[in-house]
Amino acid sequence: MVTANEEIELSGDDQRVVVDLTGGGLRSYSARGREVLDGYAAGEASPSGRGQVLIPWPNRLEDGSYEFDGRHHQLELNEPERSNAIHGLVRFAQWTVATREAKRAVVEHELEPQPGYPFALALSIEYSLSLSGLRVQTTATNAGSEPCPYGSGAHPYVTLGTETVDEAVLHAPGRVVLHSDERGLPRETEPVDGTDYDFTRPRPIGSTQLDHAFTDLHRGLDGLARVELADPGSRAALSLWADESYGYLQLFTGDPLPDVARRSLAVEPMTCPANAFRTGEGLIRLEPGESFTSAWGISPA
Repeated sequence: MVTANEEIELSGDDQRVVVDLTGGGLRSYSARGREVLDGYAAGEASPSGRGQVLIPWPNRLEDGSYEFDGRHHQLELNEPERSNAIHGLVRFAQWTVATREAKRAVVEHELEPQPGYPFALALSIEYSLSLSGLRVQTTATNAGSEPCPYGSGAHPYVTLGTETVDEAVLHAPGRVVLHSDERGLPRETEPVDGTDYDFTRPRPIGSTQLDHAFTDLHRGLDGLARVELADPGSRAALSLWADESYGYLQLFTGDPLPDVARRSLAVEPMTCPANAFRTGEGLIRLEPGESFTSAWGISPA
């Protein structure tokens, strides 16, 4: 196995990807001479979740506590102002390089048992470039002797190079929106039809503030759900796709974050919604030795 450096770079087909080995996520992705991700500078810690890997749960967990197989677990509240645990346990962990080629790399991390999550996961993420764009495949294997709860997500902010996303035309597949309370925890669902959150037909984002998860995703004949973003002025466009393992998508315009403030759109594929460790919605149960693989990617136009 190759020892990890701080980051690795992939390039080819007029594309460039930088993977940050602190967290194992995407620091940068450019294609055809323009930035596709609203990333961050080399040597910086990822701000506002940019490009991060969200394992073993995405989004928020109420009070950081849950029960699994009759046992109670308490996680650190790393969003203390809302009394939540947020975005898993690997965002700032060190990953290592297992495979490295010009247009493909595999990074790995062993998530050890710890307070609040006394389970072992062997994690592997494959990043690859092709003519169709970037593909990200995540595999988690239960490396322990007991079943464990699992969820996965990713947190890329996509950009078309515009000052804000207000004029960008968004086409999103979610037919049901999850409404959250002041703690960011989903409390009710609603069909998007007739609401400000209906982007099942392409239209400008406008002044709509998005920090919502969506489900009941429309999928193409290939089984993929797609979020498409286009700038009518420059004709720049991109598509973020997610396979059938991702039943939820979070869309976030970053209004409360000064470093985002609507200049980009977070499109977050998630295998489960917020609070899944408590509600069980979309939660994956991994038996000892069992693996779960999921894939998403970005196709710039």
